[in-house]
Amino acid sequence: MTDNPQSSPTGSSTGKSKSNWIKSLFLSVFVLAMGAGITALIFFTEPRAVRVGATKETAMLVEVTSVKKGTYRPTLTAMGTVVAAEDLTLSTRVEGIVVKRSPAFTPGGQVTKGHTLLRIEPVDYQNTLQQKKTALDQAIAELDLEMGRQSLAQKEFEMLGEALSDRDKALVLRRPQLNTAKSKVAAARVAVTQAELDLRRTRITAPFDAHILSRDVNVGSRVSPGDNLGRLVGVETYWVETTVPLSKLRRLSFPKRPAETGSPVRIRHKTAWPEGLYRDGRLHKLLGALEEKTRMARVLVAVDDPLNIRSPDTDRPPLIIGAYVEVQIQAETIDNVFRIERAHLRKGNTVWLMKENRLRIQPVRIAFQNEIHAFVESGLTDGDRVVTTNLSTVAEGAKLRVGRQRARDNSTADSGRDAGAPDVRTSAGGSR
Repeated sequence: MTDNPQSSPTGSSTGKSKSNWIKSLFLSVFVLAMGAGITALIFFTEPRAVRVGATKETAMLVEVTSVKKGTYRPTLTAMGTVVAAEDLTLSTRVEGIVVKRSPAFTPGGQVTKGHTLLRIEPVDYQNTLQQKKTALDQAIAELDLEMGRQSLAQKEFEMLGEALSDRDKALVLRRPQLNTAKSKVAAARVAVTQAELDLRRTRITAPFDAHILSRDVNVGSRVSPGDNLGRLVGVETYWVETTVPLSKLRRLSFPKRPAETGSPVRIRHKTAWPEGLYRDGRLHKLLGALEEKTRMARVLVAVDDPLNIRSPDTDRPPLIIGAYVEVQIQAETIDNVFRIERAHLRKGNTVWLMKENRLRIQPVRIAFQNEIHAFVESGLTDGDRVVTTNLSTVAEGAKLRVGRQRARDNSTADSGRDAGAPDVRTSAGGSR
């Protein structure tokens, strides 16, 4: 019997598996290709954003105030220290024991000119004066005797009738002895005068109306010439020493003659005096040296009757030596200027104006400025609207719109006083 050849089961299975793998590969490649094609189609055909119009410009909301030219008297504020116009350390010219003291000669006391403060024991000086007077009487008697001798010598010389030289004649007539006697009398008179002066100096008196700041001696103290007895300050006038910028001096008035008065000044002590109380003063002198640290001008403000001695019933507060006070100096009147708040004066001396609803940066010229206001002499016109709002972005020509317009600040144009000066309270008897 002849066997027929047949396919092997293992070979048939391998061919079928290979065919399935090729189909899977083609299917995978096809899916990937289709995915890539679809992705490319989406990427190249996606819609694009197109700008269809420009950004709309929005006007900035601002506040403005109108200005008008006027006449003002600005106030310059500074700080200063109260000092005495007359400050004296009392001392003695003679030596001795203090035997008497005035009750008024005590710290805080007040005395008038010529008031006896201390008395040094005078007995020794009284005795010395008596001795000098006795010596003077003796010298005068000696002079009288010598004049009698000279008269006798003159008669004897005339009786002699001889011609002598001038030198011999002076000796014969006792002229040297007469000159000596006269000199002794003159010296004795000077000694009496000095003894009288020393006796008067045992009374220590006040050289002016004074306030006693300190006392360094008491009854029983032994004092010598040059010893400090106490400290006195005059009560007629106190000074306030303050500083002002050099650029402000041309607007301040100082007296050039005794009859003139300087710019008015108001003195306030905010930490010690009630609100509204102040003292009136005046500019007195411009000192000849700048303040070393700030390089500002030093000025003196005079305040009369600082302790209210002449007006004891007034409610004006007294000044105290060494107090640190505020001074408000009225500058000279400035005509034809615009007054704006200093905060509205921008960088580089410019002002922001609103012109036709747009921002204009306007350069201006400043006549004077203090801590509150600036006074513009050129660069503005009547009715100009000054932008008072602080803007974060500033550009010439930027659009503006008004949120609120403030009332025009010209309340003091007629009164001539700067509104920056604080309001003050006055008593029924008048201003303080």
